[in-house]
Amino acid sequence: MNRGGLETMLMNYYRQMDRTKIQFDFMVHREESGHYDEEILNLGGNIYKMPQIRPGNYKKYFKLLDDFFLLHSEYRVVHSHINENSSFVIRAANKAGVPCRIAHSHLSDLGLDLKLPFRIYARNVMKDHPTEYFACSQKAGEWLFGKQLANSEKVTVLNNAVDVNQFKFNQVVRNQIRKEINAGEKLVIGHIGRFNKQKNHEFLLDIFKSLHKKNPNSLLVLVGDGHLRATIEKKAKQLDLSPHVRFLGVRENISELMQGFDLFLFPSLFEGLPVVLVEAQAAGLSCIISDSITKESNVTGRIDFCSLKEQANVWADKILTSSYDHKDTSKILREKGYDTATMADWLYDFYMNRALALRKQA
Repeated sequence: MNRGGLETMLMNYYRQMDRTKIQFDFMVHREESGHYDEEILNLGGNIYKMPQIRPGNYKKYFKLLDDFFLLHSEYRVVHSHINENSSFVIRAANKAGVPCRIAHSHLSDLGLDLKLPFRIYARNVMKDHPTEYFACSQKAGEWLFGKQLANSEKVTVLNNAVDVNQFKFNQVVRNQIRKEINAGEKLVIGHIGRFNKQKNHEFLLDIFKSLHKKNPNSLLVLVGDGHLRATIEKKAKQLDLSPHVRFLGVRENISELMQGFDLFLFPSLFEGLPVVLVEAQAAGLSCIISDSITKESNVTGRIDFCSLKEQANVWADKILTSSYDHKDTSKILREKGYDTATMADWLYDFYMNRALALRKQA
């Protein structure tokens, strides 16, 4: 439970639940502590740690899941957010008789790698184990559940909502952030995301290299951490960009950092519907993103799509011809169901009504 987009959204929901009636516990797949662990415990939740899900430990992992649900018969709802691996959790929950079992898709692809056959296997064993199918977008639903199911009424698209009020533009905050990152009057391009292959940081640096040639008075701000961070820092140095790139690591004040950006750049190889794009739009930013991301992400009209087949200079030209104004998008985000206050109420009612109905059926 680190400060990723999905984790932050779950915490926003958790904070707004009536915890005298609904309590969240979290099953995670890392030994190390997460940024939200202390808050979860303070709010009355439990955190259960499982090993990482790998093909070599499937047998052990399946037994641990079965043992867990055998020991913990109190759960009425299991809501799984681990994409294709949700099938394993939901299957164990079904075996244990948990009445409401939600598989939730947050991605639209995982790319080609050595794990692909195992990911296909995981998707294929999903079968009828869930009682509910959720997705962050239509495309994400099709990827995990198949087009036939995704185009039926069985799949619910649950918007990746954010705290809209928190991201509303504030000039004082903007001035503070720009002073902190020593931006001056520079054009500040922002990106927030884990340093992994999916986020396409290498191409992002290529784009910024082209942009910086055209506008030397520009700055790139990268927020996040991950196993590829050292590689990207090395590439920035090789491109002579180090003085013009800020690596800020994991930060708590994402809403404030976005006030200091002039534009949000997001050339991911694949996504579902990223929470961070909703946050960037809530901050009123113009966003330039890859066309591999679903068009559903353009909630406010502030997103411009660009093909990953285009050269870096094409992306740079788009940046240079974009608007850098922060627009107030709060009304449209609320109207379209992207505010956590609204969606937390919906999810609360769903949990209560669905779990109660299934309990009566049982």
